[in-house]
Amino acid sequence: MGYKSLKACVDDLERAGELVRIVQEVDPYLEAAEIQRRVFEADGPAIFFANVKGCRFPMVSNVFGSMERVRFIFRDTLDAIEKLMRLKADPAAPLKHPLTYLGAGIKGLNALPRKVRSGPVMKNECRIEDLPQVQCWPDDGGAFVLLPQVYTENASKPGVMGSNLGMYRIQMSGGGYEKNKEVGLHYQIHRGIGVHHSAAIEKGVPFRVNIFVGGPAMTLAAVMPLPEGMPEICFAGALGGRRVRMCRSGEGPSIHAEADFCITGVVDPTKKLPEGPFGDHLGYYSLPHDFPVLRVEKVYHRTDAVWPFTVVGRPPQEDTMFGKIIHELTGEVIPAVLPGLHAVNAVDASGVHPLLLALGSERYAPYEERTRPQELLTQANAILGQGQMSLAKFLLIGSVQDNPDLDIEDIEAFFRHMLERVDWRRDLHFQTCTTIDTLDYSGSGFNEGSKVVVAAVGPKRRDLPYEINFDLKLPEGFSNPRVCLPGVLAVSGPKFDAEAGGEAEMKRLVVAFKPDALINRFPMVVICDDSAFASKTLNNFLWVTFTRSNPAADIYGIATETVNKHWGCHGSLVIDARIKPHHAPPLVGDPGVAKRVDALGAKGGPLYGII
Repeated sequence: MGYKSLKACVDDLERAGELVRIVQEVDPYLEAAEIQRRVFEADGPAIFFANVKGCRFPMVSNVFGSMERVRFIFRDTLDAIEKLMRLKADPAAPLKHPLTYLGAGIKGLNALPRKVRSGPVMKNECRIEDLPQVQCWPDDGGAFVLLPQVYTENASKPGVMGSNLGMYRIQMSGGGYEKNKEVGLHYQIHRGIGVHHSAAIEKGVPFRVNIFVGGPAMTLAAVMPLPEGMPEICFAGALGGRRVRMCRSGEGPSIHAEADFCITGVVDPTKKLPEGPFGDHLGYYSLPHDFPVLRVEKVYHRTDAVWPFTVVGRPPQEDTMFGKIIHELTGEVIPAVLPGLHAVNAVDASGVHPLLLALGSERYAPYEERTRPQELLTQANAILGQGQMSLAKFLLIGSVQDNPDLDIEDIEAFFRHMLERVDWRRDLHFQTCTTIDTLDYSGSGFNEGSKVVVAAVGPKRRDLPYEINFDLKLPEGFSNPRVCLPGVLAVSGPKFDAEAGGEAEMKRLVVAFKPDALINRFPMVVICDDSAFASKTLNNFLWVTFTRSNPAADIYGIATETVNKHWGCHGSLVIDARIKPHHAPPLVGDPGVAKRVDALGAKGGPLYGII
């Protein structure tokens, strides 16, 4: 549907039975977020908040809360988008199937932005404090814009075609910001906005920023991992089935004429302020750090403006659907961008960037028996040099030739495939003192940490145990061994010793076992604070293991060896996934707010039968 406004999308969802209205007053402080989390968890509809405490604007959330709803919203364009994406993988496809691609090409014309003099968003002005002040978690540093579309243009190549549209969070209150005049601009490493910021500094010109809010196509375009140089505005037009209307106002970059809201301003070149804390998508708070400050010049809004928001936290949350639709749209492009690579899965339950699974090919020597990784290592290096995939902390890559039917979305099957084949003496490849995700606090510093590639090929080497069927004696302080997955054992360890750095305890554990010890039947052992919790579900195992460990610092092994500076082990690989003092605190909701939301789900309440 070519929606002209977010309200048009809301009305469409309501007609389809995909939206519920809450007319009771809802507090944007914690309560709205608690409602969103509960409704999403229940696979419920989009939620329209008609009466927001202290604010005249209505809000909507959970618009992208299910894949069925995402497909419904973009029902007229997804097929054409998928065909356009396939052109990257197979440029000759239109010659083979001209009629199939004819319609896609015509719809692709919507990718061209359209210049207009003005638009609905320019009709009214307000202040930052007039916007819904949504705060999601108790220890957040203030209210945030939670689905921002941050738009910038390159000072070296001004105009829409050299623009960047990204979802970089915006802090509206707290943090020392001057009320109504300043907001915090947080952006992570490896983001396109950084290129534009650098270009403005180099040219000695003000770095101007527009923040749009509203519109489903623009929202999804802002999170798409598009190749550098391909404007997200163009993708938004093709996805929305309607050319994006852009207008100018004063000296700033173009404004999305049909946005619901637009905050315009210029980054103060002399000032940074602590932004955060913020409850983030890894399931922990991202801590305060100095980030740029945007001096607010204008806040525009439509007459019928609706404020969209979401909640991030330990996955899955609504933003999980962004990852799923991105995978659907770009999956077939991967082999064209990275030859030999068949599929990747940025594992949502682990917080996306901490764990990446990949299926590649071993084509270099087809006449040889595949007994060691060769081309897989080339593909792994290519992955770690590609856009957002470069932030992967643990990269597990296997060969499609070893199991052509292996489904990379079946995480348990993928782990089983890898652990049956891995040789820890050879198949671990570390990168130390490198960059990791800005939001990941498991590393050695801000944006600092390490990576490890596990590349395994060849025939099955071992059978994996599904249970502990032997007498396992653990050193003092280690207890309660539990099986997480076939071949994966979780063990509760002693509380992390900050003075000893935790290393002494882990060394005491691994030296207690010889290469022939029965524990080595489990190729992977995870030391954690609560093995019962880590082993309870697959998602718990993924979250605990990969968000609480830094490969170079937290991987140990039984019977280790270093040959030509290559580290490996003869026995089990042991990962220290205990909480460390430098880790960010996990997210915990407010029990009192949860009780208020319970009342909305009681009989006669607007969420009865939903939560």
